[in-house]
Amino acid sequence: MTKIKLCGLSRPRDILAANQLRPEYIGFVFAPESKRYIAPKGAAELKELLDPNIQAVGVFINETAETVARLLNSGVIDLAQLHGSEDADYIRQLRTRTGKPVIQAFRITAEEDVKRAEHSVADHILLDAGAGTGTVFDWSMLRQLRRPYFLAGGLGPENVEEAMERLHPYAVDVSSGIETDGGKDPEKMAAFVAAVRKGARA
Repeated sequence: MTKIKLCGLSRPRDILAANQLRPEYIGFVFAPESKRYIAPKGAAELKELLDPNIQAVGVFINETAETVARLLNSGVIDLAQLHGSEDADYIRQLRTRTGKPVIQAFRITAEEDVKRAEHSVADHILLDAGAGTGTVFDWSMLRQLRRPYFLAGGLGPENVEEAMERLHPYAVDVSSGIETDGGKDPEKMAAFVAAVRKGARA
């Protein structure tokens, strides 16, 4: 069964909608340059509202390992997702400090990017067109990939079934595809989750 990650949640109503839909993961974006940024204090308050069966992922871009480890060890997040230039040493250091899983994100523009992702030391890899651009990359580049991955980039209720049918990803990750006017839309969130579950049964 393909797992679901609803990313960029930032308001109590987003969490309440997620609790009803029960995805495996939700995401908090801790990169200040993102329009979906949430401060650690706000994320901690939202985590209190989150169904304990749903794992919270923290999204970071070149944050210090100390800051990421603190959020993992305090229970604000359950996994770290790295979108910057963090290397294998950084990932190992984080794992030593926390024992928590790490997702390394890769922007896929050429087949070399897929090879780099395949050799990542992270627990999971995430393949994207770019950080939060809401565009789809060329899925045909994933033909040779033999490692499970989170698929992101331009997914929404209208195309996630096709993505699952063609690629069979470990998980699908959505952010802009479940938004209206820059905020999470409960109806689109529900439609996305329904489409994934329908595709998983097909």
